[in-house]
Amino acid sequence: MTAETRIDRRFAALKQEGRPGFVAYVSAGDPDHETSLEIVRGLPQAGADVIELGMPFTDPMADGPAIQASGLRALKSGANMHRTLDLVRAFRAGDDDTPIVLMGYYNPIYVYGVDAFLKDAKDAGVDGLIIVDLPPEEDAELCLPALKAGLNFIRLATPTTDDKRLPTVLKNTSGFVYYVSMTGVTGTKDVNTEHVAAAVARLRNHSDLPVAVGFGIKTPAQVKAVGAAANAAVVGSALVSKIAETLDQEGRATAKTVSESLAFAAELASAVR
Repeated sequence: MTAETRIDRRFAALKQEGRPGFVAYVSAGDPDHETSLEIVRGLPQAGADVIELGMPFTDPMADGPAIQASGLRALKSGANMHRTLDLVRAFRAGDDDTPIVLMGYYNPIYVYGVDAFLKDAKDAGVDGLIIVDLPPEEDAELCLPALKAGLNFIRLATPTTDDKRLPTVLKNTSGFVYYVSMTGVTGTKDVNTEHVAAAVARLRNHSDLPVAVGFGIKTPAQVKAVGAAANAAVVGSALVSKIAETLDQEGRATAKTVSESLAFAAELASAVR
């Protein structure tokens, strides 16, 4: 992959600014398509440097209760892969700079068809993919075609990824490396920032790519501490939990959903500035 992507440009700009980035994760279509689009459109102004869009899936095995619930709300309101790409397309109509990464599982892409998905994702304005259940041994399945199509393929490294395994994990990774700060599922424990600093230093011995750290980051103080060690801090569960707090008893958006969600995102983003 030789062409520069929005992700490459954004991390280069962050380096120039001398600060870490804030990566905001939300589930596409949560709590409904229109509200989700409004939130996503507002994230850059709230301070998100990169947006991760969760692709709703019925069996999200790496996700904790908050993200599982957000995905189920999205599916209930009619979310699917076509609508997720529609959301990206609508976002791109007003923002051609902010990188968008689709995060999730291989099954919906497989059902869509790999070639059709990669073409439609690229045309919609997607910049990268994080597919949590495809190991490097399966790179020919999606990773290599994605790179050929001009999309970054972002790999996860975890506390159990040892030095022997890391070169295999990083071989076809591009854009950035996503370091999962703990074992287990998303949003169930708090991040250990001392452990993160050591892990990021170890990753940098193996790769020149930026390192973004996620799982367990819930507060501005944690964003700041992680940002001191890494190139970016990723917040997902805390943000989708904030969305959930604003919904009515039937799980529908209220007048507070967009404004309170974006205000919380701004609070988190202020910690990297």
